[in-house]
Amino acid sequence: MHSHSHDDNSSTRIGWAFFLNVGFTIIEFIGGVLTNSTAIMADAVHDLGDSLSIGLAWVLAKLGKKPASSSFSYGYKRLSLLGSLINGIVLIAGSGWVLYQSIPRLFNPEMPVTEGMLALSIFGIAVNGFAAFKLSKGETLNEKVLNWHLLEDVLGWVAVFIVSVVLMFVEWPILDPILAIGFTLFILVNVVRNIGSTLKLFLQGVPDQGIAKGIEEKLKSISEFKHFHHLHLWSLDGESHVLTVHIELAADVSLEDQRNLKRRLSAVLAEFELSHTTVEFELHNEPCRDDVPKE
Repeated sequence: MHSHSHDDNSSTRIGWAFFLNVGFTIIEFIGGVLTNSTAIMADAVHDLGDSLSIGLAWVLAKLGKKPASSSFSYGYKRLSLLGSLINGIVLIAGSGWVLYQSIPRLFNPEMPVTEGMLALSIFGIAVNGFAAFKLSKGETLNEKVLNWHLLEDVLGWVAVFIVSVVLMFVEWPILDPILAIGFTLFILVNVVRNIGSTLKLFLQGVPDQGIAKGIEEKLKSISEFKHFHHLHLWSLDGESHVLTVHIELAADVSLEDQRNLKRRLSAVLAEFELSHTTVEFELHNEPCRDDVPKE
């Protein structure tokens, strides 16, 4: 019951953060048009991306708990990777649009409505700060990652606040497109990095070289293992890792000894918290069936 309540609380907090972010993102786009500020439009795109991240995390976290089926034998955790790709594509498109709007203003800057910028920045700090506070109570990895997104948003609005205050005293309209371009480049760098990591997981690349090397060292430490091969480490969603490996035994052993070896292997692999583990023992000098030429 405790675990069920923990999941419900996590879902509720993420839901709160999602609706706050979506509502404020709509206000931002309207405010960006009314204030003639490309910096606010850039931050609106950033918040749109965070809204998508939170919304997809919320929905896919629920779908990801569905039990495995005959069609999806590993379950539905990989849906989160699909959500990450969709989010990245939307952010790249939005960032391209902001750059298209902002770069010409470097050469022909227009003064934004500074009072509106100031009011929106204060509102933005309050809304994103409250959403970050709600998620800061969570202990799941999902909540911690989303909380960092929201804290980034708070810092972004602090920058808008500072620029709006400066513009109220000094007529330097070029600060607005400079801030917009700075926001956008920051978003693009992070998006490209995240898409690269997501594609690697989609292609079943090794999620963590440190874990892979650690597993190899543990296998080498068991003297009854002659050698191992066909070791594959991949991840369902970046958190739930899958391991398959063939292990040739150094000598023929009894069924009871094999059971003991399996228990020892489970113990040494426990620290890696693998979600799925498939190990095939091969008897001494037994040919590997995966290496037998297919007729």
